Amino acid sequence: ERLALTEGKATGLLGELKASEPIGEAAAVSTCNRTELYLVVSDPVAAESLALGTLAGEAGIRPTELVESLYSYRGIEAAHHLFSVAAGLDSMILGEAEIQGQVKRAYELALVEGATGPILNRLFRGALAAGKRVRTETRIGEGGPSVPSAAVELAQASLGGGLNSRRVLLVGAGETAELTARALAAKGVEAVFVANRRYDRAIGLADRFGGIAVRFDELPAQLEQADIVVSSTNSPHHIIEREELELMMAARDGRPLLLIDLAVPRDIDPACLEVEGVSIHDVDAVQMIAERNAGGREAEARRAERLIASELNRFERWLESLEVLPTVAAMRVRADEIVARVLEENAGSWKNLGAEDSARLQAMARAIASRILYEPTLRLKRSAEEEDGYLQIAAVRGLFGLDATNEPEAGEANVTPIRREDRGDGR
Repeated sequence: ERLALTEGKATGLLGELKASEPIGEAAAVSTCNRTELYLVVSDPVAAESLALGTLAGEAGIRPTELVESLYSYRGIEAAHHLFSVAAGLDSMILGEAEIQGQVKRAYELALVEGATGPILNRLFRGALAAGKRVRTETRIGEGGPSVPSAAVELAQASLGGGLNSRRVLLVGAGETAELTARALAAKGVEAVFVANRRYDRAIGLADRFGGIAVRFDELPAQLEQADIVVSSTNSPHHIIEREELELMMAARDGRPLLLIDLAVPRDIDPACLEVEGVSIHDVDAVQMIAERNAGGREAEARRAERLIASELNRFERWLESLEVLPTVAAMRVRADEIVARVLEENAGSWKNLGAEDSARLQAMARAIASRILYEPTLRLKRSAEEEDGYLQIAAVRGLFGLDATNEPEAGEANVTPIRREDRGDGR
């Protein structure tokens, strides 16, 4: 919760990460139950340590306090994780739809900030494509499972009856508030929308789902009248504090108040639970409701995993193909180096060779090297589409010593002069 990133915090974090030496690309995904960094780095160990320190600094805590809560994936495992997240398989609620929008916005922010590059661009586009396929080709999202819909169900269970006679107050006017309003409207409930930043957004929601829109400074008066409050702002601080709530509860003539906090970090001070007549549920309580309803979607989740594997395989092949062109280029550079070295080592063998013949000799030597590399180059390019392509690339790099830090050991390559044998017949 302390690591939750608002858009402003995410922007600063991306800038700080991108400015560091081992990190070439960066993106940050922050939702109600996760804050994740996706990085393309030159030194994984150094980058992981740097990212940990940066996150800890953002939260104002020591890095050691985060260690037990961290998980780290590298390479294709990191890609699989993001694909699963975007598809709703690794979400608080199995199959929830809003996570795809959150991943998309995280990618767009990183893109606007210039923090992404070719690898993260392809990764996030692939993840969003995988999420779309899962929702189109399976029924995992059937019934619109979401944190807000589970919150409405929780409210109904807590109050032991229908909600159509209850006054519901939605604090915040973002996507979560919209989904909550939709779930309430399905049960015949009109809500009061409180906008913490954009009043026009609250008006738009009220027009679409019924109810009324009010400004944030009217919140105390609205709390006195509400039966249920669902809060989901992006505020970095509590917007409902214990002291203020005690005063409002005193004016309610003993009527109970149900508070549901869907915000991360929390909108409602946990100390409000100590106020008489107040009940509070947070995202953990909502998740319990969601897990109870997830049973019917588990079979669809298995189908979704197969679709993700297909999209992941496509991304992996693309990733492997990135090594092909540098390998081909390095192979040709190595061949040119060998040709140049052999010509130099044997320059004394053809002292009487004219300039034109010398140029022809050099061109012929390079042509021979190019012909030798022609078939391996074609096969290497085709290998990018094969499952074991990376093995072929690794073999070529090893055989040609393309990853060696020093020149491969080699003796001088002497060219034996071509002599005409003296023949008695004058030929």
